[in-house]
Formats: sequence, C-alpha cells, structure tokens
Amino acid sequence: MAWEDEAVDGREEEKQDGSSDDHQDEAALARQRARILDACKRRDIGDLQILAVSKGGFLSDAIRRQAWPVVLGTGDVAESGEFEKASDSWRRLAPHKDEDQVKLDVDRSFVYYPNNDSPAQLDEKKAALSDLITKVLRRQPYLSYFQGYHDICQVFLLVLPPSSSVLAVSRLSALRIRDFMLPSLRPALAHLRLIPDILWAVDHSLCAHISRTEPYFALSDTITMFAHNVQQYSDIARLFDALLAHEQVFSLYVFAQIVLHRREELFEHDEPDMLHFALSKLPQDLDLDAVISDAARLFERHPPESLRSWRSISSASALKTGRDVRLCAAQSLRDGRVFFEQQQRELLWAAKREQALKTMWANKAVILAVVIGLGAMYFRKSPIWANLAAWSVPGHYI
Repeated sequence: MAWEDEAVDGREEEKQDGSSDDHQDEAALARQRARILDACKRRDIGDLQILAVSKGGFLSDAIRRQAWPVVLGTGDVAESGEFEKASDSWRRLAPHKDEDQVKLDVDRSFVYYPNNDSPAQLDEKKAALSDLITKVLRRQPYLSYFQGYHDICQVFLLVLPPSSSVLAVSRLSALRIRDFMLPSLRPALAHLRLIPDILWAVDHSLCAHISRTEPYFALSDTITMFAHNVQQYSDIARLFDALLAHEQVFSLYVFAQIVLHRREELFEHDEPDMLHFALSKLPQDLDLDAVISDAARLFERHPPESLRSWRSISSASALKTGRDVRLCAAQSLRDGRVFFEQQQRELLWAAKREQALKTMWANKAVILAVVIGLGAMYFRKSPIWANLAAWSVPGHYI
C-alpha cells in the first residue's frame, strides 16, 4: 500500500509524489512540517484547520497518517479498542444488504491511481478495499451504501494503515457523510440547494446563469468528496486534507469556488444541457491550493447560517451536527446512529405527508363534493342561516 516503507516525517514522499512546489523554500517546508506534527501531537484541530488550507496542506501521506485521525476524532482509546476488538469477527456478521453493489463498484476501482501497480498488486488492493468497506457496513448495518463511497474509501486505504483506516472510515460515515448513507437521497439533494445561495452572495449574474439548470450537476463531486472525478492521487489526498479538517459543508464552498474560478468558461454555455454537462465535469488543471484558500475566505465571509436554504437543512443533518469540527471529533459512533435515526424518522414523516397530499390531489373532485355536501347540510340545519335565508327571500315567493 501507499503507506508502506515511507519516511515518518514525510520529506522523502514529498519528492516522490510532487505534492510540494520544487521552488518552495525548504526551510519554510520544514517549519510547516514541524507545525503540523506539533499540532498533531497536541491534537489541536484549530491549528490543523489553518495548516490544511496553507500551501500543500499536510504535505505528505506520512504526515496525513497522523493528522487525519486527529481531525476525525479516532484518538478515543475506549472507542478504538472496543471497535477494533469487535471488528475482528466481522466476517461472521450478517452480510450487509448492499454488498452486491459494493462488489460491482470495487471491481471498477483504482482507475486513475496508483499508476505503476501490476495486475496482481491491483487485485490485492481491490481485495483490501472490499474488506474495508464490508467491515464498516457490517459493523454499522443501518447505513446504506451509495455509489461513489468506494472512491472515498480507496483514498483512505492508500493513505492510512489498516490499523486506523477502518475506524477512520467508520467515523467519517456516521458523523460526516451520514446524510449520503440514508435510504433516500433527499438530504443530499438539499445540500445542493446551498450552492446557488453561496454563488448569489458573491456573484448575482453567475448565479442567475447557472440557475438555468438544477444543481444536480454537483452531486457526484460533493457526495464523493471529489474522489470520483479528481484523477491525480496527490491532488485528491491534498484536497482531503482541507475537507477532513473542516466541517462537511465546506465541500459545497469548494465546489462553489470552482464554479467562480470557471466564470468566463461557463458563460460560454447558453443551453441548459450543455451548462449542466460542463458543470458536472471537474477541470483537471485546477490550482487546488488557490481553490482551497479562496473557498476558506468565501466560507468566512458567507457562513452557512447566512444562506437562505440553510434553515431547510435538518437539525440532525451532518451539516449541522458537525458544524464544529472539534465537537464532531468528540462525538461517538453511537451519536452518529442517533442522528441517523432522527433523520430517518423525518424522512418517513415527509414521505407520508407527500403521499397524503398526492392522495388528496388525486381525489380532489370527490373531496370537493364531500365538502360542498357537508356545507349544504350545515347551512340547512343552522337556525342563523335558515333565518337569513327566510329574510332574504321576497314575500311573494313564500
């Protein structure tokens, strides 16, 4: 795996994966590396958030192996020990309902990276990826798998060792991307409504232009943390630094910032279909450091609470329960399940309400006739209405 036989401080890997700028001063790199490692040692999520936005993010996989568990809150010894002990017997647990789809998706994983693996090595990685996903789902059977989840998991598989990847992905699933693992896509689609709100706050004309098409163009990128469309391993690992160090809603700001960076190009597309197609394809030549730093400023100037659609997001949504990364890191897997069940109840209630409204609309003629009939009976029996009717009819008609 990518985590094997690498320098602990990440300096050797920086040269190999090209994640650092060749012209960046080595002394500045050394200072940044030392700051990240110190923040990891102190478990200072606030400092890690700042460093994740700085040039190069966490710089290397060797450092990511220390930083990612901190921002995800996998340092709870009790939870880690309990989970690790329980996960030893995962093969004896009941199969998850979505394991057939997992197999199909794993078979088409590792398309873009690693680049130099032999077929045998890729098969080994696919087997490990299948085990990682299956362990998480069997231990948390209430979660629903979604297509693209394997794209996220393969990044964790390449960065983290097996000793920490299962719990990291489990916490990510229950506490960060939980809204995508409900039995309905409704919460995920509600997230997308925030993107036009972000754009409206800074660029009315661009927002009006892209509003010619529904924001479903952002679904693939936001639901997979961009892992489905980013083709370079160093790019997606660096992007994950920022996404994991910040709250879940930050991914929507990153997408919005990419749209802002593509402003001139997008105005060239007038047809809604072509516009949707352009927006759903992520440019591969993005300056990710610039996108991330600009997205962080966009987030500070226009926080989620200032967005019109924020009020329609469930209070149990991961966007709100994970609004503070430090608090989210302190939450347990049990907390994630409680939030999930609350969201599920809300979805069931919404589905029943919609079905009732559809039934009423389908039978509107019958309902209207019943209402009119009841009204007529009431008017006949009511003394007030009877006297009023008698008073209003001319005497020669009585």
